[in-house]
Amino acid sequence: MHIDWAALGSVFGVSLAVTVGLVGLFTLGIVGLTKREAVASGTAGNAAMARTGAYACFALCAAAVAYGIYLIVA
Repeated sequence: MHIDWAALGSVFGVSLAVTVGLVGLFTLGIVGLTKREAVASGTAGNAAMARTGAYACFALCAAAVAYGIYLIVA
């Protein structure tokens, strides 16, 4: 049996990078929602910006997961 170690390492590296990226993006979304609650007593513009950024992070996470499912199923 022959194992292509270069391909295995490449798949591992890409998987690790995408996983860390998605977790980081989701974390930014959660931080954005907590900032929204913290600035809710302040200006309404900052709260709206924090909420919009958080929803954008969650939308990007959902899009990445949907693309991954598409790649697996198709």
